[in-house]
Amino acid sequence: MAEPITPIRASTQVFTEIVDIDRDLVMFADGSVSLVIATTAVNFGLLSEKEQDAIIYAYAGLLNSLSFPIQILIQTKHKDISAYLKLLEDQEARQKNPKLTKSIHGYRLFVASMVKEKDVLDKKFYIVLPFSSVELGVSSTLLFGPKKGGLPYEKSYIYDRAQTVLLPKRDHLVRLLARVGLHAVQLNSDALVKLFFSMYNPGNPPPDVTMLSLGKESNV
Repeated sequence: MAEPITPIRASTQVFTEIVDIDRDLVMFADGSVSLVIATTAVNFGLLSEKEQDAIIYAYAGLLNSLSFPIQILIQTKHKDISAYLKLLEDQEARQKNPKLTKSIHGYRLFVASMVKEKDVLDKKFYIVLPFSSVELGVSSTLLFGPKKGGLPYEKSYIYDRAQTVLLPKRDHLVRLLARVGLHAVQLNSDALVKLFFSMYNPGNPPPDVTMLSLGKESNV
């Protein structure tokens, strides 16, 4: 007789090893911390050859000037434009000018046909600045094994050390990105919660962040 299958009850929090999100930073179970920067993008294909060369040289200079590691994350999702099509349909119905009605109708059909022929994608770009638990130094926890909770130091101390190391790197990177023509901003705690929720719960609307507590056991 086959043994009954035991359902997996581990939460996503355990899977991702995130123990807390606070001070606009993400803390992991081993004491490492990450700072996430959202940045705009450049439509490279629409630039002239001279502009493309300038962007390439500026980006190469950015990478060569870095003295610390970074992680680049590109999040791609299928974009739902049904709400936009409904808006166009409503605008078409309210128009009293026949020419405008015809124009909106033609545009709405064009957009709908484009969506059927090609996937409409929404891309978001992030740069992650990591802070390793090694940068905290050696603690009794590392020497004699992890204590309950697994963190080598108290959360407040880890956050203080991480901010001291990461914030100057953030400011330096934001300045470099501005030279390439990119606008960058650090994600705050609320945005981080929504980002991780959307990654592991695709298709579901993000919850009210006040209802989540990543520092406690959660099924998120």
